[in-house]
Amino acid sequence: MNYLHAIGSYFLMIKNVFYKPTKWSITRDLIFKEIEDLIYDSMGIVIFISFFIGGVVAIQTALNIDNPLIPRYLVGFATRQSVILEFAPTFTSIIMAGKMGSYITSSIGTMRVTEQIDALEVMGINPINYLVFPKLVALMLFPFMVATSMFLGILGGWAASVYGGYSTSADFIQGITSDFIPFHVTYAFIKSIVFAFILATIPSYHGYFMKGGALEVGKSSTTAFVWTSIAIILLNYLVTQLLLG
Repeated sequence: MNYLHAIGSYFLMIKNVFYKPTKWSITRDLIFKEIEDLIYDSMGIVIFISFFIGGVVAIQTALNIDNPLIPRYLVGFATRQSVILEFAPTFTSIIMAGKMGSYITSSIGTMRVTEQIDALEVMGINPINYLVFPKLVALMLFPFMVATSMFLGILGGWAASVYGGYSTSADFIQGITSDFIPFHVTYAFIKSIVFAFILATIPSYHGYFMKGGALEVGKSSTTAFVWTSIAIILLNYLVTQLLLG
């Protein structure tokens, strides 16, 4: 019953996100702040991880191709498919569930502990719209992060293959361009938008409905990360089945 209550509260919170909106001039400033905190400040770790994940995928693919009859351009092909279809949208989202999710839960949870949310209610402001809506709008730029991850993942695979002696540049580029299906990129962006919605709302829910003191803020951040990751994995399966199945 606790799980059903939590699910019901979550969907009621989503409804209230769009109810009684805050004044636009205030919301606009909040959106720009959230873009800086959630998107801009997260680009460093996305760039670092994507480049080296692409390199690892390329090296592992090359090492497992030991049959001389298998063309070497398959290293680039496998790297492209792995990065675009799965690593860039899903792996990046799970990492951001830890970084963004913890930040969102702890910031809102701290406001709950210090009674700032109660103060917003007293002033006649819808606190859910004030706190969650700017985060939701800011995370609509999440596909940009995924596109950056795609590019750097493939670039990292190329660098690892060429400079590691596993493939030539021409073979790797041939693999990247071989049998390319543009819808795979669209599929990845659709997934990233769905994951962005989860990244904005589930951590916000755990922060907003948190009970207790400062110690519970850390516990809520951990719980939010776990449930955000579970939701991302389940939705990854469902979206893949719907769009590619």
